[in-house]
Amino acid sequence: MKMKTMMIWMGFVLATVTMAREPKVEPEVVLKAKVDRADALYEVGETVTFRIEGTMGGQAAEGVVVECVISKDGVEAGAVEQVTLKAGKAEVTGCLKEPGFLQMRARSGKASVLAAAGVEPLKLKPSLPVPEDFDSFWKGQKALLAAVPMKAKKTRVETKAAGVELEDVQVDCVGEVPVSGYLAKPVGAKAKSLPAILTVHGAGVVSGSAGVVSWAVREGGLLALDINAHGLPNGRPAAFYKALAAGALKDYRVKGREDREQVYFKGMFLRLVRAIDFLTAQPEWDGKTLIVYGSSQGGFQALAAAGLDERVTFICAGVPAGCDHSGMKAGRIAGWPKLVAVDDRGQPVEASLQAARYYDAVNFATRARCRGAVVTVGFVDATCPPTSVYAAFNALTVPKKMHGDVLAGHTNTPGAVAFMQAAALEHVRVMRGQ
Repeated sequence: MKMKTMMIWMGFVLATVTMAREPKVEPEVVLKAKVDRADALYEVGETVTFRIEGTMGGQAAEGVVVECVISKDGVEAGAVEQVTLKAGKAEVTGCLKEPGFLQMRARSGKASVLAAAGVEPLKLKPSLPVPEDFDSFWKGQKALLAAVPMKAKKTRVETKAAGVELEDVQVDCVGEVPVSGYLAKPVGAKAKSLPAILTVHGAGVVSGSAGVVSWAVREGGLLALDINAHGLPNGRPAAFYKALAAGALKDYRVKGREDREQVYFKGMFLRLVRAIDFLTAQPEWDGKTLIVYGSSQGGFQALAAAGLDERVTFICAGVPAGCDHSGMKAGRIAGWPKLVAVDDRGQPVEASLQAARYYDAVNFATRARCRGAVVTVGFVDATCPPTSVYAAFNALTVPKKMHGDVLAGHTNTPGAVAFMQAAALEHVRVMRGQ
């Protein structure tokens, strides 16, 4: 009995010593940052105040050192500035002497946060002019497409959406890669009764989306087509697309980038035109309304479609990729897909620089003749930097609106989604009234 009591006592002492030796785990710092204006917009040369907030364990951090770097949207970074949080707060200031975005990155331990201010972004200009033969190049490409008969294969697909017909469609295009997606329309739609919408995808390798049925029932019914970016079969198991993403379509974003005839996006953009051919050939199309809607790579495609095809009447381009590929020529950062190769010295490879100009959303924007356009931008988007997005937006000469999310990165916030959808449906209403 005494032995048992002794063992229990020794175990208690050992546990107590072990607990005493365990280091106290301090909670990690959580950082937030924003500028001193709700719209985060400033004039050239005006002081921007970045406000940093830090918490530890839900409480205001005290005495925590934060390292801050201010840059011109990720390039031309200034010196590291250290500030100390007092009652969880600190401030740093900066200014930009040209149109663009002033970015501040704050770090403390593992914590990191970005904030940015737009400095007269509506004055941002393209980094290079449109190539003199831009129009003739794309005219030639579209002529090659027009020579391909528009043969379409349709397969009925079951859907739980009430009152909607859904079909898996493939349409012949230039080369061996077809347009591939899902077509949705209200059951029993009359001839020439439906506005059309083409929805296009962001980066990645996936099937077309049968979720396009949600558009078919809006505003009295739409003719809605969703196409995957690569002309792939639809509805296959996820492993099918995953294997392609790791194999044949790995790094597709930069394939052929040193030759304008070989750039991967040429086929993608010609499939846009062929998808429009297909939509406008449907007997239910109203003959006047055609929206192209997409985000990121889909925004890139929306801008390209507007520049390539006058049948497009409205575009919604969320956080668009593919804008201002040659930004480095103007001291700006280029976004996805990083189409311009750089050498060991960080200088653009001339062949890819020249090829990229024929696939720049900025240049397509100058050719847009649609009735309107809406664009969204994230002020701290590191994938599709706001400078590049504004360069394309400013190049549009059609009626246009911008939705800016000052705290957002590469995403469409709920507010941005609502903005784009409302704009698309308003366009439908306007066109139906004409």
